[in-house]
Amino acid sequence: MKEYEFTLKFKLQDCNIDPDIYIEKLYESGCDDALIGTGKKGYIGLNFIRESSSAYEAIVSALKDVKKAIPKASLVEASPDLVGVTDVANLLECTRQNIQKLISKDNSHCPSAVYGGAQSIWHLAELLAWLVEYKEYPIDESLVEIANITMNLNMAKQSDILDPKLQENFKTLV
Repeated sequence: MKEYEFTLKFKLQDCNIDPDIYIEKLYESGCDDALIGTGKKGYIGLNFIRESSSAYEAIVSALKDVKKAIPKASLVEASPDLVGVTDVANLLECTRQNIQKLISKDNSHCPSAVYGGAQSIWHLAELLAWLVEYKEYPIDESLVEIANITMNLNMAKQSDILDPKLQENFKTLV
């Protein structure tokens, strides 16, 4: 069994309910391996360190545990997924300058940023795969695995708001 660290953020059905009322329910439903945050009204976040045979199983079991306690909560985001240079440096325990240098030094295989402004943002899974394959950077396998699962979960969640006809048309163009 490996340990996977990830965060799940949920929107509560009733934003006027104090999210603190769910803390005991969450622990009882199996989320005793999570730090629970209730700082923003109408939202609740859980930072898990969950042992499981795979990242997929860790995320799925955590989602099921949360849904047992708060059935009408809707997932907002799973992380780590979208990251900037500083986030990557923190995850890899190196300097921001080191990551920036790796990205700017060899752009030919570097994944495209999701947002390419002053503070570019990438999918962590894509950056990690690039760092492993092209830079031979030593990265913990569980981080690579969890980043891939959270990216896929977030993209699947977002796909339900797309117009199916437009999506098909766009697929042929890109």
